Parts: sequence; structure tokens; C-alpha cells
Amino acid sequence: MVARRFRVAGRVQGVGFRVFVLDAAEAEGLGGWVRNTPDGDVEGVAEGEREAIDRFARRLERGPASARVDHVTMDDETAGRHGRRFEIR
Repeated sequence: MVARRFRVAGRVQGVGFRVFVLDAAEAEGLGGWVRNTPDGDVEGVAEGEREAIDRFARRLERGPASARVDHVTMDDETAGRHGRRFEIR
């Protein structure tokens, strides 16, 4: 199990991005959360198997058709703290 903190910049608020992230995380069996930030980005934490996190990261880079992803950052996070469920905060 691994966990990654992610932040997505671009046109990612008001375009269904958090729901897109939730769907992508659930499809991969990941736990964690996602939320909007005051500066217009989307951030969160995803936890699960390494291969599932890698597939999830590729989905973040594409985003939904209504979004424009300019940049995605992912940093290691402590695994085992984020549960098995993924939620929008």
C-alpha cells in the first residue's frame, strides 16, 4: 500500500473535477479524499496499491472533458491513515 498527496492546477473547479476524481478513485479501489482549494486548484490524498495509484495519476493528468489540466503534482504521504473509502470534502 502507498499513499500520495496530489494537487491539480488548471481549470479544475466548476467543471465536475471532484466527481471525476471520486469516480476514478472508486474504479481503482482507492481510499482518501478530494477537495477544492481557495486558490482554484483541487487537492487530495489517494491510498491503495502502487499500480492503482499510477493509473489514477494518469487519469488526473487527463481530467474530464470539461476541464483543462495544466499541472499535477504528487508527493508521498504516510499510508494506512486514509481508510478504504474515498470522499469529496
